[in-house]
Amino acid sequence: MLPEKSFPSYAYLPGKYPHPVRDPLGHSYRSDPVTVAVGEALGSDVFLWGIDLFNHGYYWEAHEAWEPLWQAAKQSAQHRLFFKGLILLAAAGVKIREGKRVAAARHATRAAGLFRQVVRVPGGLFEKALGMTPAALAEHAQAIVAYPVVLREPKPAQPEPVFDFILAPVSESV
Repeated sequence: MLPEKSFPSYAYLPGKYPHPVRDPLGHSYRSDPVTVAVGEALGSDVFLWGIDLFNHGYYWEAHEAWEPLWQAAKQSAQHRLFFKGLILLAAAGVKIREGKRVAAARHATRAAGLFRQVVRVPGGLFEKALGMTPAALAEHAQAIVAYPVVLREPKPAQPEPVFDFILAPVSESV
């Protein structure tokens, strides 16, 4: 989505790498906070960067990218559900990579529940943002619970995506 941006030097896993924000050795130490208006959120570089991070297995980092969007959506219940679902799905990815299946299933189940609450809006706003309906993403999230992911041995500092789908926003020019 954003080829001009470089991925972090590692995908954070608690206890394995320096905390990205709190540790001076972290890949995002002293990074500036992000602010985005909720009306612009789904088309923002912040949202797209979160998708890039998620699709490439940087789940903690995707969670961090989407959190300011969730916080900004205080006046839009649908946006809050949508962003919280993405955040929980990314958290499930972290837990899968940590080998914590029960926690991963809990996060994935909560994410699926939130995505099922997102109503279809005129113009397919959320569908365009994901490249699929929130209901379809709920099914992907629920599949994590039914069919746990088996991880391969990752290469050092290179994350392995754990989901069998990608988020692919639909361009307005298509």
